[in-house]
Amino acid sequence: MEKATQATVSCIVCGREFTPKFTYQIMRRPDGVVRHYCSQRCLLQEKSASDQAVCSSCGRTFKVEFAYQRAIVNGRSMNFCSEKCREPQLLGEFTRKYGVRRLAVINQKGGTGKTTTAVNLSAALAARGFNVLLIDLDAQGNVGICLGIRGEKTSYHLISGEAPATECIVPIRNNLDVITSNERLAEAEIMLARMEAPNEILRNAMIKEGGEKGYHFVVMDCAPSLSLLNQNALIYADEVVIPVSCDYLSMVAVKQVMRTLDHISNTLHRPVKIAGVLPTFYDMRTRISHDVLENLENHFKEKVLPPIRVSTRLKEAPAFRKTIFEYDDKCNAAVDYLAVVDKLAQ
Repeated sequence: MEKATQATVSCIVCGREFTPKFTYQIMRRPDGVVRHYCSQRCLLQEKSASDQAVCSSCGRTFKVEFAYQRAIVNGRSMNFCSEKCREPQLLGEFTRKYGVRRLAVINQKGGTGKTTTAVNLSAALAARGFNVLLIDLDAQGNVGICLGIRGEKTSYHLISGEAPATECIVPIRNNLDVITSNERLAEAEIMLARMEAPNEILRNAMIKEGGEKGYHFVVMDCAPSLSLLNQNALIYADEVVIPVSCDYLSMVAVKQVMRTLDHISNTLHRPVKIAGVLPTFYDMRTRISHDVLENLENHFKEKVLPPIRVSTRLKEAPAFRKTIFEYDDKCNAAVDYLAVVDKLAQ
């Protein structure tokens, strides 16, 4: 019996005819088309050519090496040789799609990393090129402490109507402004109880008086309570970010937050969307962290954001009046907060 001979094929790159002997020489694409390569050199040559792209902003030809260099903008695939070329395109599309996004960072349980999240989430958004306003709505004033600033006029002046938002805003970093707080904000709680429509004071102060003009994001750091100030934040916010520390008590607090959001929706006819549930103090070495993350994913599905890993550097940064990106932009927490921003800004 004659031995069957294997057919010869032509290399898709150089055209040379050859008989395939190795698996890499036969590549089947997802669409079913088979491509043949006579050598690894031809295989790598085509791969290198496929990695070449033309920048959609400046027209320069470049090699695609990072995920951020390719994006879908307004339904169209675009390539960017640098972040400088990428930002104007994405920010313009973001503004057309969303306008201003208002995020309340809230959880009724203390110790979940709300202020740390509000500060570093805002800093990460600013690092990605978004214009951000961070408002401290907690009388402890920890936002200003973390960043080493003290505004002459604070969120108390904003809520009480003693000063417009434009006079309370303090520019502190590139793309990042802040309205600070202090113990006087506690007085505003009493003041709100005597006002007509007390839940809408912040919304009116920011929207009607143009306090949010020019920003892509307004981020609010809320106190761990069910106060009139927090109700103001929820009325003003479009979305909430709920930090949840990786312990079982935090799961109870999440249920309380959900009941609060239902109350706002049903009573005040103001639906609030969950932008994301953010696991904090995540330690991959402990079982409880894995259990909490799994429970969150089972309940909130795709709303669960990338977890923020336990980080000594993250704890140290406020003592130096710095964001995590200023203190150590290579640490796990800095990487994690950028991952959160990239998911939120999609």
